[in-house]
Amino acid sequence: MVSIIDVKNAQKAWGEGIVAISSAYSNGSDYVERARFHIESLYAYSFSSVLFKPTFAVEEQFRPTFEGALSYFVGGNSTYSEDNGFAIKGWTGVRFENKDIIINGTSVMTMGNYFFMTSEGNEIKVEYSFGYIVDNEGKLRIQLHHSSMPAII
Repeated sequence: MVSIIDVKNAQKAWGEGIVAISSAYSNGSDYVERARFHIESLYAYSFSSVLFKPTFAVEEQFRPTFEGALSYFVGGNSTYSEDNGFAIKGWTGVRFENKDIIINGTSVMTMGNYFFMTSEGNEIKVEYSFGYIVDNEGKLRIQLHHSSMPAII
């Protein structure tokens, strides 16, 4: 059975992964390989369809493939020319504020805001919905990821 702690640990791992990709990029390490690891270990692409709508994707707004997700995180894929590499923007921290976590057996839905810390110490607020499923090893994997900037009216 999935617990709230499992969900919060999965969210923590996601945030730490984004920071690790940014750090690898900044220090000249293999940030693309780090991003591959991030996606392979946290998303369900290897065994399921994944619904991924990244925050700043406009032209190719949905990323149903591993390569589409990788491009969003690190850029460099001509198929997704709009991608500048969200995860290589110098993020130093990520924190989640869950509006709710709904656990239904081996699937989970979460919604709320997550905040990305810039190198200057500012936080950027982004709205998110994540859906998780449990893999064959009992680990939560992201099957739905939708994020967007808050509406400005």
